[in-house]
Amino acid sequence: MLEIAGQVVGGNIGSILVRQKSDQNIELGDLLVADASGNKDGSYVILKVIDLLYGSQIPNGIRELAAGLKLEGYSSSIDFLDPKLRNYVCAIIKPIARVSKEKEIKIPKDLPVFFSNVRFATKEDLSFLSKPENPVYLGKVRSGSKVLDVDVYLNGDEMFSHHVLIPATTGRGKSNLLKVLLWSLLDKGRIGVLVLDPHDEYYGRDGKGLSAHPNSRSKLAYYSSHPPSGGNTLVINLEALAPDHFDGIVTLSDAQEDAISNYYRTFHEQWIENIVRGVQVQGTTPGTLRVLQRKIRTTLGVREKDGEIVCDTEVFSTGAGKSTVSDVVKSLENGKIVIIDTSSLSDEAELLIGSIIASEIMDTHRESKAMGELQQKAAIGIVIEEAPRVLSAENMNQSSNIYSTIAREGRKFRVGLIAVTQLTSVIPRPILTNMNTKIILGNEMILERQAIIESAAQDLSDESKTIGCMDKGEALVSSIFTKFAVPIYTPLFEDIVSDRKKKSVTDEFDMSNEKIAL
Repeated sequence: MLEIAGQVVGGNIGSILVRQKSDQNIELGDLLVADASGNKDGSYVILKVIDLLYGSQIPNGIRELAAGLKLEGYSSSIDFLDPKLRNYVCAIIKPIARVSKEKEIKIPKDLPVFFSNVRFATKEDLSFLSKPENPVYLGKVRSGSKVLDVDVYLNGDEMFSHHVLIPATTGRGKSNLLKVLLWSLLDKGRIGVLVLDPHDEYYGRDGKGLSAHPNSRSKLAYYSSHPPSGGNTLVINLEALAPDHFDGIVTLSDAQEDAISNYYRTFHEQWIENIVRGVQVQGTTPGTLRVLQRKIRTTLGVREKDGEIVCDTEVFSTGAGKSTVSDVVKSLENGKIVIIDTSSLSDEAELLIGSIIASEIMDTHRESKAMGELQQKAAIGIVIEEAPRVLSAENMNQSSNIYSTIAREGRKFRVGLIAVTQLTSVIPRPILTNMNTKIILGNEMILERQAIIESAAQDLSDESKTIGCMDKGEALVSSIFTKFAVPIYTPLFEDIVSDRKKKSVTDEFDMSNEKIAL
């Protein structure tokens, strides 16, 4: 027999009032279940707690007097008659899904039965959350602070090609969520993901990372300026850079943009080398040339010394790295996760490398669409940490870049962004609206919560308190691919790795026993 949590006592379609049973504890964000109104086929309604308040049958003045008497020491034995009946907690809940006997999900358009009992949701109530094709694991269903044994997946092909936003303040589990998400992709290897890793935290060089996955040898590629055994050296030839790769990443005046276009037309792939050498081109003033030399030296670490072109960062080269970009794109097209360690680079150099690769991906997919072969291509996602660096209104007003182009047009070519940010509010509204899946972690800043809520796939107007109260690992998934915003808890990545190792050992033991039995 399922325990009763409370009883419906009033309210309206978006704000139903439930009185809590005295021996129960309803939390903000709890999922509750009630019988659907007017149905005899076993339909039920899933409801979510959006606020809590006190209720009492005792007038406010009497309660304040009683509290004063106890506080000031006049009596220590003052109590109310039948306190469980006279004083109580009420929960404000909203219906989020109507579930038929056949597990068909609809948006609720009526109220549950008046004065009906409500109970806490169980695993069986949420069995309609099935595993889709090309699944990406996000975590388990969360009811308040309780975690239910119901896995939450999204179709990775749809999810990544339609863009993902992961907003949260520091310390709420953004990196952990991404690791768990990418770990699940390594099981199937049908979707390519480019990870620009400014902290070198995803591969697992100094701890548990994606390299611990059994499929890492075949489904994971790692590039670094100083790679470990099995990794790839990150070297990009200067000839791979074109002027449009700098758009929206390196701040350039109109005269400077005209100048680099002029150099590219004149010298083609050797345009950067000729700027660094100070070769004068008609139409470019010496002052503009000096500024460009300084910006290339600052961004790329490229300068001239004793008549030779020197690359200080080891990432850019005049001779090596001619196949790096094509190798990365090929790995992504084959459904691999490619991690680029950019921890030793400046922000501009990191984003520039991403711009080169992203531009090549878009060009390849545009060509495939023109030839009618796009559906044969793997969907590709590009992870951008601190996304406002390239998606802010200020940045995009100065000059468009490949990242904003992907945000607006990428889904037509099966290319999407996975944008990670603390500051959602600085990303333009049209870009936010195009992020069709939002995995919302805890955020205490009301301005940021409001920006997230206003661009979500579902109506989250009454979820601001819930988002502000979410602890580390707790999240809310709002997506056009879900009927309602699903509250989840993402387990620790280290626990997932440990559980996988334990399972592998158990499987090996079982196989050994089978061989012995044979």
